[in-house]
Amino acid sequence: MATARQRIWGWYFFDWASQPYNTLLLTFIFGPYFAEVARAHYAGLGMAPEAAAAEAQAVWGYGQTVAGVIIALLAPILGAVADGSGRRMVWIWVFSACYVLGAWGLWFLMPTAPALTLAIASFGLGLIGMEFATIFTNSLMPSLAAHDEMGKISGSGFAFGYAGGVLSLIVMLALFAENGATGKTLIGLDPILGLDASLREGTRAVGPFTAIWYIVFMLPFFFWVKEPRHDGPTRGLGQSLADLGRLLKTLPSRQSLFAYLMSSMFYRDSLNALYGFGGVYASGVLGWSVTQIGVFGIIGAVAGALATWIGGRIDALRGPKPVIVGSVWVLIVVCAVIVGMSRDQIFGLPLAPGSSLPDLVMYGCGILIGAAGGTVQAASRTMMVFHTTPERATEAFGLFALSGKATAFIAPFAIAVASDLSGSQRIGVAPLIGLFLIALILLVWVKPNGEQATR
Repeated sequence: MATARQRIWGWYFFDWASQPYNTLLLTFIFGPYFAEVARAHYAGLGMAPEAAAAEAQAVWGYGQTVAGVIIALLAPILGAVADGSGRRMVWIWVFSACYVLGAWGLWFLMPTAPALTLAIASFGLGLIGMEFATIFTNSLMPSLAAHDEMGKISGSGFAFGYAGGVLSLIVMLALFAENGATGKTLIGLDPILGLDASLREGTRAVGPFTAIWYIVFMLPFFFWVKEPRHDGPTRGLGQSLADLGRLLKTLPSRQSLFAYLMSSMFYRDSLNALYGFGGVYASGVLGWSVTQIGVFGIIGAVAGALATWIGGRIDALRGPKPVIVGSVWVLIVVCAVIVGMSRDQIFGLPLAPGSSLPDLVMYGCGILIGAAGGTVQAASRTMMVFHTTPERATEAFGLFALSGKATAFIAPFAIAVASDLSGSQRIGVAPLIGLFLIALILLVWVKPNGEQATR
């Protein structure tokens, strides 16, 4: 029988195990590699360099749009069914399998004659697996400790996850991912295990590496975390969906919950887009290599781990709402800087040829994205707990996922369209500023303690 402390640590290990999908695949290794390969592919078809980069970003965005729509449609339904049956762990197993299969499939994106559709499909399958597994693991959070401890647990979990992301990124950069120009890893080695740098096998290994990492580090979760006892009557599919329908109908009358779900719909969608396009932007606009982007990722992830741990303590003392508001403002500033900067100018001010200032500014943006992104996600999880009960937690986090994915196509789609129309990756990021501002306005109607009478 696992102790209470072991259950909490087992729950933390899901964040550690799953974080590489965001760190390695979405943002810092596979995303930029996909952009590099797709950009070369479109340039080979006769596109101008900037247009090829914009098209690569657009394709990446459209792929994430499809995955986001699938998640949005299914998340609340699966959550309601899981709460009705009292079974959550079986769903975590199912979607863990999707995570592993999707990540492994990324190995097959060759640097020449690339199967872009296969890569997008594999990435989408793994992303769906990660998002749905997260719904069910988050729904176990209220059963781990007392209400007043939720902020610390959520913040510590995210901080632990960021630490796992940092370690996985260091391993990939030091031993696997080769620089496209030199064929060497960050520390000057050939990719280990005899991987062929000319075929980019070191970088492509990020898929299988992420899958194996997840398999190994989910073991503490499956050993120590057990489902809370389901004492109520079991509800069938029809009853569960009927209950979900009634909940959706009551949302407009539950002002705080409704405003929070709507707000999080915009700021989490924008944050995910910022994660998904940050490395692609650095590759296309600043010309960074995969290894440079990886260093950027390490800096951001370390900042994220520290800030999220601190943010969890602030959350426990002041509540999650101030943490969310402050983090969103930081992300707005970051987006404005990204839109206003290129290799040769910052906000219209020309730079000397070869200036390193854009690189330094982008590293600073990475620190802020990591810090604000981690704290806003941890605080968001706490705020959702404040709006639900342990018995309906999976359904509630299904709605939370719906709010994060119902418009999940908007930010990638807006970036894709803006990139297409402007022919500029830099201008393509601009819509995120408006989406973050909408989120801040909606937060005005969110109660600091949610629907809990006291903290």
